[in-house]
Amino acid sequence: MLEKEKRDYLETRIKTFPSFPLSLLPTPCHKLERLSKDLGPEIYCKRDDLTAFGLGGNKTRKLELLVGEALEHGCDTLVTCGGAQSNFCRLTASAGVAAGMRVHLVLGGGRPERETGNLILDRLLGADIHHVSSSRWDDWEAQSDALVEELESAGRKVFKIPIGGSVPTGAIGYVAAFLEILRDEERLGVSFDHIIHATGSGGTQAGLVAGKALTEWQGKISGISVSAGRKEMEAIVYELASHTAALLGGKVDRESVLVDDRFIGPAYGVSTPEGEKAIRLFARQEGVFLDRVYTGKAASGLLAGIKEGGITGARILFLHTGGQPELFAE
Repeated sequence: MLEKEKRDYLETRIKTFPSFPLSLLPTPCHKLERLSKDLGPEIYCKRDDLTAFGLGGNKTRKLELLVGEALEHGCDTLVTCGGAQSNFCRLTASAGVAAGMRVHLVLGGGRPERETGNLILDRLLGADIHHVSSSRWDDWEAQSDALVEELESAGRKVFKIPIGGSVPTGAIGYVAAFLEILRDEERLGVSFDHIIHATGSGGTQAGLVAGKALTEWQGKISGISVSAGRKEMEAIVYELASHTAALLGGKVDRESVLVDDRFIGPAYGVSTPEGEKAIRLFARQEGVFLDRVYTGKAASGLLAGIKEGGITGARILFLHTGGQPELFAE
């Protein structure tokens, strides 16, 4: 099958899955001129912080398919979980409003003294918020399961979404995003050698890896982990990418899953000096805002990788996954 035929076939397969349109796509992709000049390789930025719904972010692409599936099953309530400043939870609350569904958010880390950042937006959107003191993701999921049982007992028809929407249906949203990146290459007249992005729950990277395999794209995709060690995260991404590719009639190679775990810092959600430096650099060189949890750490990995020689290639794409409301959190 020719390259264009593969893409057309893949786009047709993706359209067979139920979806609920949220975004104004495609998102912009542009060259970071000053950083490119200073760092050497040409650096481009895919602006998935500008998905134009719920203050933007990569999770919007996943939620289009997840909410579509929920509506297909006749559900009237969404339940998901995350940290107190979860971007996914904020976007789930936004998507629920747009779809006419009730949204319950289980937020870890305990109830803060004052609501800031994404919490203000969750409350504004009318989501039901359930705080749990634990910082363990497994505990958040367990509390979500208990909440689903309670809501179903009360007569609600619930669609539960795991942390970050990182299930095969959600990851298909990033197979579609990968096809969009290929169109960006054509529009800009370039071929990217390496795609760099933050990886937290694994869904974004899994979708990109599946897209690479299904189109036989020859570049590299590297996730800068913000949550788990390299071996654990690579296993998570590979399993999810394999299931996602299978839904679309293909398979992935284990060797295509690349994760760098050196930039997590003390813990998930805890800022790092390198991340803060990257945030300032992107703001002052390009007028682009990053966040402390995801994109700041990913950008610090990008900068270090170029300096050390681990990230090679003439043209590098940095995928901006959003999260700026976190800048206003305490």
